[in-house]
Amino acid sequence: MTELPKSTGEPAHQNVTFPSGGTTAHGYLALPPAGSGPGVIVIQEWWGLTDHIADVADRLAAEGFVALAPDLYGGNVAHEDAEALRMMRALPVGRGVELLSGAVDHLLSLPEVTSETVGAVGFCMGGGFVLYLAAADPRVSAAVPFYGVIQGELPDFSGLRAEILGHYGELDESIPAEHLDVLRETVREQSGITPDLHMYPAGHAFFNDGRPVHDAESAALAWQRTVPFLHERLD
Repeated sequence: MTELPKSTGEPAHQNVTFPSGGTTAHGYLALPPAGSGPGVIVIQEWWGLTDHIADVADRLAAEGFVALAPDLYGGNVAHEDAEALRMMRALPVGRGVELLSGAVDHLLSLPEVTSETVGAVGFCMGGGFVLYLAAADPRVSAAVPFYGVIQGELPDFSGLRAEILGHYGELDESIPAEHLDVLRETVREQSGITPDLHMYPAGHAFFNDGRPVHDAESAALAWQRTVPFLHERLD
């Protein structure tokens, strides 16, 4: 990994490589102005590691976190729905979790990371992977899925150690409210942890300010809930 520049009072960021899942993985790393802080994994939408996801990492760094956004598509970015769907389906859930656990390894190995566990924040496909990763990796202590899309069956949450703060849109036809009821009850029954799932008067991808469905008010409220949640569980 290339050494990051020294702190200048602004978040520092860098493209990085690290070993993960038997291969060399790529990602985007952002450091806070102080130079160190708790670690957070940022998990991409089905589009790939876009400027929006890098911006989320920068925003988390500005809030005091060391944020790593791993590239699950190996440098590819989709520009149309059909292409994004194909790329998402080409990434098996198990392989995605393996790559994300490698990113957790890398993040926790950094001297700039002050926490013993990490948070995970993800969007759309990445929101689903937040839940899969938290269910599989006890080093995740704070899980924040934004309109997380579950691919297939729910994971086994019996090993879950993370508290869950979820953000979903009332107008999101891809994730009906009854699905969230099932998710909440399944997590509670299997782990004893009750997820805190919030609904907003918005559609899918309401946090993405580069998409026409962006809802600024809902996005701001979700962010205001997310930042203290992560600090409370990672500081």
